[in-house]
Amino acid sequence: MVNMNILLVCACALMSWASSVLGAPTTKAVDFLMPDVQPQQPDTYLCRSIDVSELQPYITEFIPNAQKEIAHHILLYGCTDPGSSDPLWNCGEMASTGSDLKSASVCASGFHILYAWAMDAPKLKLPKDVAFKVGGDTGINKLVLQVHYKNVSTFLPPESKSDSSGITLVTTNEPKARTAGVYLMDTGGTIPAHSIEYMETACPFREPTLEIHPFAYRTHSHALGRVISGYRVRDGQWTEIGRMNPQNPQMFYNVTTPGITVKKGDILAARCTMENNLDHDVSIGSTQKDEMCNFYIMYFVDGDKLVSDSFCAKPGPPNWYFTDYGNALNLEAMPETASTVPDSGRTLIATAQELQEPERLEMGRELEEEDEDPAEDEVLDKFVAGLSPREVDALVNEMMMSERYPASNDVMDDVKRQERLADVYEW
Repeated sequence: MVNMNILLVCACALMSWASSVLGAPTTKAVDFLMPDVQPQQPDTYLCRSIDVSELQPYITEFIPNAQKEIAHHILLYGCTDPGSSDPLWNCGEMASTGSDLKSASVCASGFHILYAWAMDAPKLKLPKDVAFKVGGDTGINKLVLQVHYKNVSTFLPPESKSDSSGITLVTTNEPKARTAGVYLMDTGGTIPAHSIEYMETACPFREPTLEIHPFAYRTHSHALGRVISGYRVRDGQWTEIGRMNPQNPQMFYNVTTPGITVKKGDILAARCTMENNLDHDVSIGSTQKDEMCNFYIMYFVDGDKLVSDSFCAKPGPPNWYFTDYGNALNLEAMPETASTVPDSGRTLIATAQELQEPERLEMGRELEEEDEDPAEDEVLDKFVAGLSPREVDALVNEMMMSERYPASNDVMDDVKRQERLADVYEW
């Protein structure tokens, strides 16, 4: 009789050989962390990159290694080319005075958001058969980790600590039937002092043959955000994707309408309800003195074709509200809970628009009093009609920023203005 121990040894050896030869599924966890950094200026944004060859091609789980007292938020980007080839670089608006770090954008080309973390959010494990795909023909050759250090006191004397915040990526070589992506909705705009303001954005879903399946959402604001809600509008009917108080852990939550889909003809809409009890206005921006209005939709598709344009941005108040979109939104059907905080039941009614209405009416009267040239109007109409929705958004933002940051004869002032414009539009 053959010895059972010998059979077991042979079987294990055979399985090991099969795994190596036949390419059996394997899992690899990769720590993607900051290299013991010591930022010296508040609101420093630091970036580093890794080549996707260091991972397996499918990311199935994100495990944060960070604390909100140290890192304000973390973003993971996929890039065709990173903003810099340096091991570490400054990738925010705030220059790091006294630092030798190069300043550059997050990505030089091919820009994708894969994951975001803030407020001690827990790990995120994707549903079965769903993964973010990197490498190959995805256009994602590098991953870039961005960490925002809002408060840097712990890095200064006498503590002089360093930080290695980041993310552990759980990856596999096992192909998945469904590919994950992220769609980001945001606004520009200003919240007047002592007011409640609605910051709203909406865009048509234009993919001709693609249907996406939202399965998670995330909200992000700074201190003034009270509730952020996102919707799919189909044939005038509003269906909630998610609604959350952004002061809660800023993780990806399960959508509030399981099984929801988005296809051509639908409209995606989001609102950030902000409450400003300060004695000064607060505008959208990237520093701790500014605000943000972000609604992230994490979705999957069957196969590997993702949304071609994964951003929806609008100028925000006082220049854009849902009422500026048109009748297709059917605002009469908008849920009354859009500005209701889920954990308290408190509903906030906007007061800022009432404060701004006289100014908007005066602007309208001034425009009506200007001399009109029908020929010029026709040329302008043709020009605007030829623009894509995103190009129209960029044009409106340019006009807004031109008023807020007028062009100057000083070359450096103009450079700063363009950087500010790019920053506002990116967020």
